[in-house]
Amino acid sequence: MKKPILLFLMLLTLGINAQEVSLLQFDDESGSSISHSDNTVDSQVDFVKHLDGLSDRKLTQFVRKKGVSAKLIQKGDEYFDKMWYAEAARIYDIVLEKSEEKHTSELLAKAGDANYYSGNLEKSYKWYHELYENFGDQITEDRFYKYTNALKGTGKYRRAAELTKLFRQKRNEPLNELENLAAPTWKKTAMVEIKNLAINSKYSDFAPMFHKDSEVVFASAQDSSFLTTRRYRWNNQPYLDLYTANTKDDSGDLYGAHKFSRKINTKYHEASVAFSPDQKTIYFTRNNYGKKLKRGKNGINHLKIYQSKLVNGEWTDAVEVAFNSENYSTGHPSISQDGTKMYFVSDKPGGFGETDIYVVDILENGGFSEPKNLGRGINSSGKEMFPYITENTLYFSSNRAMGLGGLDVYRADYDNELFGIVYNLGEPINSSRDDFSYIVDASGEKGYFASNRKGGKGDDDIYSFTSIENRNTISGTIKDANTGELLEGAQVVLLNNDSFLLAEVITDTDGSYRFEGLESQSDYLLKVSKKGYFEKDSGVRTKNNIKVEADQSLQPLKEIIDEEKQLVNLEPDAIYFDFDRFDIKPKAAKELDKLVAILNEYQDMVIRIESHTDAIGSSVYNKYLSDKRAKSTRDYIISQGIDPSRIASAIGYGEERPLNDCVDGHKCPPDKHKLNRRSEFIIVSQ
Repeated sequence: MKKPILLFLMLLTLGINAQEVSLLQFDDESGSSISHSDNTVDSQVDFVKHLDGLSDRKLTQFVRKKGVSAKLIQKGDEYFDKMWYAEAARIYDIVLEKSEEKHTSELLAKAGDANYYSGNLEKSYKWYHELYENFGDQITEDRFYKYTNALKGTGKYRRAAELTKLFRQKRNEPLNELENLAAPTWKKTAMVEIKNLAINSKYSDFAPMFHKDSEVVFASAQDSSFLTTRRYRWNNQPYLDLYTANTKDDSGDLYGAHKFSRKINTKYHEASVAFSPDQKTIYFTRNNYGKKLKRGKNGINHLKIYQSKLVNGEWTDAVEVAFNSENYSTGHPSISQDGTKMYFVSDKPGGFGETDIYVVDILENGGFSEPKNLGRGINSSGKEMFPYITENTLYFSSNRAMGLGGLDVYRADYDNELFGIVYNLGEPINSSRDDFSYIVDASGEKGYFASNRKGGKGDDDIYSFTSIENRNTISGTIKDANTGELLEGAQVVLLNNDSFLLAEVITDTDGSYRFEGLESQSDYLLKVSKKGYFEKDSGVRTKNNIKVEADQSLQPLKEIIDEEKQLVNLEPDAIYFDFDRFDIKPKAAKELDKLVAILNEYQDMVIRIESHTDAIGSSVYNKYLSDKRAKSTRDYIISQGIDPSRIASAIGYGEERPLNDCVDGHKCPPDKHKLNRRSEFIIVSQ
């Protein structure tokens, strides 16, 4: 979310902004006025506009005059220190792109940060990338984190994962959490149609909330004043106010947006509302503000949750809730359906990450219990925010490592206050940018969320979504490859294209399996196994919301055992070594895995390994080479967990035991020589 939300939520770290959420500091002087009547503007804004008004050639000439770039950097630093990031970013960009000023680590870092905070991920990526390439050893962990978010936000997911791993390795940090960055998105993936709403402005619109039967209240920085607009200097946009709009039939669109209440809206920020079940109490987030802005011990103006009552059709003056603090932020309230609990976000000390989700009981006397952290199952080391509670599901946004980029929407089902696995809602709800403030109606099929994804009307836009019946299914039967018998009790595992486990089932008496609720036109991997059979992997691709049949046949283990000759017959062409080499190739490893499966099935079986070559080349060298191949084959089998005592010997015989007359001094065609290049696996005991 680029701007006002960041602005607003940055206070709480609850805000977001181009993937970043940190505490906002609001000054009494942080707003400037622009008069619509005389078009006069703040001199600082005018200065940046003047630069933008120059042609490219004149701008370059101006910036390259002696001493100008240094003065521009000084001005950019002044803006940066005041958190006027949009203006600071523009000045840094001009200096870096138009002047001959040296690209120092400090200048690149501030340019990356200013663009990041003001929502320009493309430019932030540009400067962070140059910073990383030239000053990688100096980059801070916080700035590296923003760099990887900028990579994700511009679609460079693989690069983000690679750099994160390298960064951790350099610092000797654990890589366990990087082993699988894919979030669980299966759980019967929802198919939805999303639509950008007509009420969105060129500014930030977000945090929708249902009100009464046919209204939605939301936060917006849209400019609706008549004479004077106060602007928040973080992004040079108007301050956030609460608006209400009417729902339009079943389309999900909204119309007739107007300010919610003069008693609720102030000259600073209001956003993120929740209503009691009877709609007579509103909870919302606002700057810590009385007659003037208040600051905590660290000089920061934090966010607080306020409440107001509806009396005779009018909202009363808002009062803050008891668990607020002057020294940390609280915000983003959500009320349970029975009205007995409030879920909210805070950066209070003692949490698991930068912002965590908490819950309090709403007591009968109107008071609140002590806040309780929802725990590590829900909260991560990053930012959790925008909780929305339904009868049995908690939705929230997070920038945890498993996401698609920025903030993603997650869900966790719960029962008796115990939360289950956290699932990423996946596309199209989530994108490479910030996706947040998700709400859904009682049917579970319609709702709203906000995003600053590409293609929107402004910074953060509100989108409606409507669920579509998901017919994407992979199903089939598992059979014996020889007899055609339907196999009961076979295990079928479903993995996504990143090899992340999605689900597993056991076949019924009719050998059938079924996976429902998948994504359209997506690649999946099926792993099928059953005792007495070789495991089988096969790729399957879903179509456009229709059922896909994928029958599978398993090969019995016994099939490759020659009882008469006491051999395990593997595909000779698969156990292949490059010329003059004895390392195990991937194709050979896959074939040798069949032998491993046999040894695992028949626990008393002992084998010996014999390796043979053709008669081409020196007989002495051929014997040496075949012996190395036999022993590398033995080592591979042992590496797969087979006890070394079950391999009686591993010997190479070179060209000593040909299967035909292709020996030294006898000419043979290549296909006959090939018959003598083989590995044999002889059963010693069983």
